[in-house]
Amino acid sequence: MKFIVSSSSLLKQLQQISGVINTNTVLPILEDFLFEIEKNKLTVVATDLETVMKIHMDIEAKDSGKVCIPAKILLDSLKNIADQPLTFDIDKNFAVEITSSNGKYKVQGENPDNFPKEPPADDENSFTISSSALVTAINKTIFAVSTDDLRPAMTGVYFELDKSSIAFVATDAHRLVKYVRKDVKCPKKDAFIVPKKPLSLLKAALPDNEDELNVSYNKNHLFIKHGGTELVCRLIDARFPDYKVVIPADNPYSLMVNRNDFQGALRRVQVFSNKSTNQVALTISGSELQLAAQDMDFSFEGNERMKCTYDGDKLQIAFNSKFLIEMLNGVDTDELKMELSTATKAGIIKPTEQDPSEDLLMLVMPLMLNS
Repeated sequence: MKFIVSSSSLLKQLQQISGVINTNTVLPILEDFLFEIEKNKLTVVATDLETVMKIHMDIEAKDSGKVCIPAKILLDSLKNIADQPLTFDIDKNFAVEITSSNGKYKVQGENPDNFPKEPPADDENSFTISSSALVTAINKTIFAVSTDDLRPAMTGVYFELDKSSIAFVATDAHRLVKYVRKDVKCPKKDAFIVPKKPLSLLKAALPDNEDELNVSYNKNHLFIKHGGTELVCRLIDARFPDYKVVIPADNPYSLMVNRNDFQGALRRVQVFSNKSTNQVALTISGSELQLAAQDMDFSFEGNERMKCTYDGDKLQIAFNSKFLIEMLNGVDTDELKMELSTATKAGIIKPTEQDPSEDLLMLVMPLMLNS
């Protein structure tokens, strides 16, 4: 079996899917790419048993066949080969010989029959969403996903489908992000949880443009197609917590503040906070916001004041500054609005203006104030 392919095109495509592969896996074949050649078409597959990623590309080939090639050595060699056509020659023992304009390289491949089969796409429901909408949804929610494996439902993003919208929700029990797209039509009311890893891979592989993605799902898997790239991942089999009950219905106090100024002040004051809690206390009254942090163990202390627009009674409330800084990255407007109530009730963060097709709401739980 023999085929010819451009070295730079192959490297670019393989880098898109190489993030799926785990090193030190129990099954050595999972450290390989599966190459499938059929008439001038090459399909390369990578999997970790939970997630499968595939790319399709045009090549020159007279015959068909399959082979597994170790991913690391192939990627390392392609990174150092200048852009040129490469000839891959595979013998019946799966030995791979790669010929460039001035060199020959040999790799021992593996039997493709041992490569895991991908899950079938049966009983699926499907809808379309623009690539930029999905990338934005991932960017705005993925940072709030929990890393606690004892609560598997929170280790992914919850997709909540409706006939005229789709909501993406992530929470780690300390903060919650809900991002709604009102320009997506789904086949029916439904919901499923997508793990963090495939979402991170999608974020890197998808373009931030209006290309249409075909998204389909069944009871166990999600399938996404964009051009020559495909992703299949196993869904998290758990019940997502009822997030609506934690969103306060009435937070009467309203704080408006410049996002960049607030984020900068948090970063500066955070340096002096306790490293286990990252606690920063906010004291808000009139048109002034004071930020204070201290670490009693080392006698560190940081204070700053800044202008704001506040409508409410004087309030002192403390938050994890690391969480706040990450959440402010999700706000695209210069000004942001915080809705507050008491020192023990969750605060809500929203952009001051939103596109009619989207709705972003972020919630952060307060910390106990240092007395």
